Amino acid sequence: MLGHETEQVTKGPTATDEVFRVEEHGIDPIPDAERHGGAKEVFWLWFGSNLTFTYVINGALAVAFGLSFWQATAVVVLGGLSFLAIGAAGLSGVRTGTATLVISRAAFGPRGNWPAGLLNWIVSIGYTIVNTVVGTLALEAFFADLGWHGGAVRALSLAVTLALTFAVALWGHATVQFAERWMAYVLAAGFAVLLVLVLPGADTTAPAAAPGASGWSLAFVVMLAGPFSYLPMPADYTRYLPRTTSLKAVTWSGALGGFVSSVALGVAGVAAATQVDMTDAVAGTESLLPSWFQPLFLALVLGGSVTNSIITLYSSSLNLQVLGIPWSRARAIVISAAVTALGSLGALFLTDFTTSLLSFLSLLIIVFAPWGGVFLADMVLRRCTYDSAGLHASGGGPYWYRSGWHPAGVIALVSGLLFSALTCDSELWTGPLVAPLGGADLTLLGAAVSALVYVLLARRTVTPIRA
Repeated sequence: MLGHETEQVTKGPTATDEVFRVEEHGIDPIPDAERHGGAKEVFWLWFGSNLTFTYVINGALAVAFGLSFWQATAVVVLGGLSFLAIGAAGLSGVRTGTATLVISRAAFGPRGNWPAGLLNWIVSIGYTIVNTVVGTLALEAFFADLGWHGGAVRALSLAVTLALTFAVALWGHATVQFAERWMAYVLAAGFAVLLVLVLPGADTTAPAAAPGASGWSLAFVVMLAGPFSYLPMPADYTRYLPRTTSLKAVTWSGALGGFVSSVALGVAGVAAATQVDMTDAVAGTESLLPSWFQPLFLALVLGGSVTNSIITLYSSSLNLQVLGIPWSRARAIVISAAVTALGSLGALFLTDFTTSLLSFLSLLIIVFAPWGGVFLADMVLRRCTYDSAGLHASGGGPYWYRSGWHPAGVIALVSGLLFSALTCDSELWTGPLVAPLGGADLTLLGAAVSALVYVLLARRTVTPIRA
């Protein structure tokens, strides 16, 4: 089975999970004796990783789509509530001790899981590139304030941003958790100051414009792109938690962490967009700040980009093992880092970043929404119970279905992808149903479509495992 050989390679009796020590485990199940920590770690992971300037950009985009301050703020808050799904998705890691894209074999079958895993890897790398570019532009702006300009400075900024991200992700799980928590302390304090400086000047009295269906739907798509992008990775960070960890605490800790940081920064973006032109979000926000805070602001943008990229880059290495790369997690991450570097070079030197960001965020939902719908529906049907050995079985087992494919999961995913593609409104692709729908982008409903199709097809064959 794809990925089975990798599981054997990465498993070893000396594997430990220590800060600043290269993690030896990959997608193999974490033994009970090596599990540790508590639900509060999940809070710090999602809180720290979402203290990223991308949410400021997303909040500003909501205003650019024609929403007023209060309308855009409502979208930001509703988008933040989606972290409940992210917190819940981590429960499967506690139960199985393995990564999310291994657990999704239960929904799609080991072979059916491969194309879905490939799509998720591509899109997660794309999101890593987005954050890397944002951090690079912030560092470049800092160098510009020192009088350094030119392509060489941009290249240096990219190299520094990538190095900071790669170093932490390479060490592995314990170092990622450690870095996210301590960086969260610093970033939270800095972004709190940003809110204090930007929020009072927000124009909250302007009459609400009439954004129409298109404006509302695009705002929701952009705001939910971040949370939805995490759906293939929550179990990656809960798989070390003891089996006795409270599942309710894991859900609420993850949800609260992501909600607080994403909403706070999203509202900051909304407030900034009512005051200045946010076409260049970093420059626009910087113009609202006193000179003494501007260098610190650029450091916040860089730090937030790095904290977000760390978790996506780390998870991408586990994803590659699921796809069958016969390397350890630490070696596989080199592939993801190299692709991230190449993609970031293209975004920085060959394309318009703002246009590319809008296009990518729109297309991202086409993949993550339907996949997440199937995964979460399967988890609910099974009541989050799995045959852990069966998830890693080669050529048979409870999840082999029809020659390694689960028809219900594959059909449901394709149904959701098709619906999302038909109703997507993006710079790169506009679905044929967008115009008849009055310009509304209903890509998000691909999750509901795929979940409904999966439940209808699998409810009689997918049952919880009895203890």
